[in-house]
Order: sequence, then C-alpha cells, then structure tokens
Amino acid sequence: MKNIGQNILIALLSAFFAIFIYRKVAEPQQVIIRETAPVVYTKNTEENIPSETTKAPSVQREFLSSSPTDFIKAAEGVTPAVVNIKAIDNRTLGFWRGGAYSSSSGSGVIISSDGFIVTNNHVIEDGNEYEVTLNDKREFKAELVGIDASTDLALLKIKSNNLPYVPFGNSDSLRIGEWVMAVGNPFNLESTVTAGIVSAKGRSINILEDQYSIESFIQTDAAVNPGNSGGALVNTNGELVGINTAIITQSGRYEGYSFAVPANLVQKVIYDLKDYGVVQRGMLGVGIDPVTDALAKDLDLPAVEGVYIKSIETEGAAEDAGLKVGDVIISINGNETNTMPQLQEQVALFRPGNMVQIEYIRKGKNYKRDLILKNKQKSTNLITKNVEDAKLIEELGFELRELSRDERKRLEVDGVMVKSVFRGGKIERTNMDPGFIITKVNEIPVKDIDAVILEIRNATSKVMLEGVYENYPGEYYYAFAI
Repeated sequence: MKNIGQNILIALLSAFFAIFIYRKVAEPQQVIIRETAPVVYTKNTEENIPSETTKAPSVQREFLSSSPTDFIKAAEGVTPAVVNIKAIDNRTLGFWRGGAYSSSSGSGVIISSDGFIVTNNHVIEDGNEYEVTLNDKREFKAELVGIDASTDLALLKIKSNNLPYVPFGNSDSLRIGEWVMAVGNPFNLESTVTAGIVSAKGRSINILEDQYSIESFIQTDAAVNPGNSGGALVNTNGELVGINTAIITQSGRYEGYSFAVPANLVQKVIYDLKDYGVVQRGMLGVGIDPVTDALAKDLDLPAVEGVYIKSIETEGAAEDAGLKVGDVIISINGNETNTMPQLQEQVALFRPGNMVQIEYIRKGKNYKRDLILKNKQKSTNLITKNVEDAKLIEELGFELRELSRDERKRLEVDGVMVKSVFRGGKIERTNMDPGFIITKVNEIPVKDIDAVILEIRNATSKVMLEGVYENYPGEYYYAFAI
C-alpha cells in the first residue's frame, strides 16, 4: 500500500514538472473558436453601411437573396401562389368544316392579392377560355388582360381577393452560380419544386418568332419539364426573379438547360398590359449586329464586347441623338450591353418618350449621349389599345396574327395569318379556313394587322381578301360585303 502511494506521488510530481518545462520552452498560442463578420445588405442606408472598423475582413455576401442555405421558407411562401392554367379553344373550325375543341395547360404565378396572374403567351395562345386551379384546389374562370408575343408573356385576371402572391425581386442582381428554385403546377399535380443555380444571363436561343422578339433569358439547371411553362423562378428569399419559359432538349424532357424571362422585364410588360392593354415598347431605331473579334480589331475596341450599329432608321431615336453607323453601344444608363440580348433587354424596360443615356465607342473614343426613345411609328406617344379595331375583327368572325420571321422567309410572302374562324361570322360564310395568309385586301398589299384593318375600313361596299395556304398550291380569294 505504501508503494502505491509513493508511485502516485511520483507520477503527479513528474506531470507538474513536465507542464512547467513545456510552458517555459513552448511559444504561446491562440485558438480562435469563432469569428463573426457583419452582414452587408444591398440597400444602402445609414444603418447597414459598414464603417471602417466594422467591415468584414474577407469575402462578403453581395446580395441578401443568397443568404439562406435552403429553400424551405421560400417554397412555403411561393407554392401557394403558383397555379395551373388550362386554355380551352372551342371556336376553331377545321378544314372539313367540322367543329373542334382543344385544350392546353401550363403554369402561372399570382403576382397580386387581387388575382392578377402572369404566364407564358404560348400557354394560353390557342385558347379563348381559361380555367385556373389554385394550389388549394379552388377553380376560377380567368379573363385575358393582354399578351405580348415578343416576350412570350401573358396576363390573366381571376375574381378573388386576399390571394397568396409572389413578390418581385431584382433579376439584375442575380449572379452566376446563385441558387434559384423553379416552381410549377403541371397537370394539376399541385406545385412541383426543383432547385438549381444560375448558369448564365442574357441568353438568346431563337425560339420567339415575333418580329420584335426580345430574348435575354436567365439560364438555369433547375429541372423544368413540360407543364411548368409560365411557372416561377425565385431566389432563396422567395422573390420572383423570372418566369420559366423554355428548355433545350433532344428527348422532349429536361436535360439541364432551362430558360426564364427576367423578372424586371416581366414587371414592365405586365404593368403595360394592365394599364394600357398593350406593351409600350421604346425603340432606338437602329439595326444591330454582335461585335466579333475581327470587328473589334478593325474598330480598335478594348474588348470583344458591345453592340455594333449597322444601320440607322430615318427619324428614329438614334438619328435624332446623333448616333452613326459604326458606333458600338457599350451601356445604357450605366448597365453594360456586352451582347445584343443585353441591349434589347435594357431598352425593353422603357417606354416611348423615356430618356436613356447611351454610352458608345466611336473611332476608339468613348462618348455618352441622352436619347429619347420612340415607338414603331417614330413618335414618342404612348399607344392605346384600339377597342374599335378589335370589335371589327370579332364581328367579322376571325382571329389574326402577324407572320413570324421564319414564316416570311420560308413562304417568301408578307401578310397576316388567319388564326381562327368563328361560327356565325361573315368570314365563315366565305368558306375560309384557319391557316389562310392574307397578302392583299382589295388588291392592296398588306404586311401587318393594322394594314388589314385599315383597308377593310376604307372599303365602300365589298372586301376581297387575297392570299395563300402554306400546304395548298395557288392563290385563293374570299369576298364579303361590308
């Protein structure tokens, strides 16, 4: 027992002696368990601008939308506001004069508590009646407020209040690599949620056929399948940053490439549709080309960036501002326009009569100039929806659309496509079928819907429509009395 006590005493003395020697010899060390840094927000107010003593010592978050690490709260807030839309067409008469009903479906996003819903134009374009099913299974008939084929957007309205909705975020603040979530409501399966990152911005994939199409898509790898068109692309805060529109696929299913219309552009388009019934599109009045490496060298540009002006329209906004062929536009209101889609997106955010600042390079030197945008008629006036013209077309009993660029090139004609023929109208009695392309009205060539309406109104007693069918040879003529 005595030996055990001695051994313990010797062990303790040895341990104390070892610690004493280590502290005398070893260098002092400091262990940092946790170091915090302040959050820096994008909104610059006195409360959140860091002082010199509080600035984070390393990498900071630039945008609040990137701060959450999961989508739980975002999904809980967004899914109730994403709806299923069914478009029903009960007007179309087939080539053999038989009646037909058809339908298509997609997704939509409630953007206000009083029932405004944004979706893709291609989701609803083939219908004349629209059924909306909410996430809680309630069903509504919807009214079409307006469409914009150039951005593939449409605005619907249902009669209800206190609805859940998705607030708009700032799509310009998105960064490559930032997490986003795609929410759809396909085939009445209730909301489906997928996540991915922003793969690219300002993408053009040449899917919109409108003459004035604007493609500056947000590309993501969030899974988007058929039926999700018109659904929401949101950031981790649950803010709407895009409307899911298209995928690139060879199999017909999702393969990793999804595209969404940026929310800033969506917001401008739907407010125009809501306030005016049509989109107020400001135009520069220029023909443009991308800047290539060879062109950049010829023009002595600092980088292969910007948009080259290849033509100037007479009496257009660019001519009034003094821009010239050969100038290279590099920014609008301080926002870089390195590509054609970026330029088109920035211009599309403004209305005729709005002033923007153009930065451009001419002969190796940078210039800035203010420019007042104009509309298609070379005026700064806002366009109002012509109710009388719409009433005339409806009374005649058909629906018209303008030819796409591909159709004009493929068919080698200018004209207006008859989209639908309604029962009981004058057009039905002429035996005209959908798909007829009107090239002349009373022997006067027409290139757009406005021209068709103008010539019909100018007719005194009889209207002769001349044109062609894509799949049938020869010219066809249809006449009716005014």
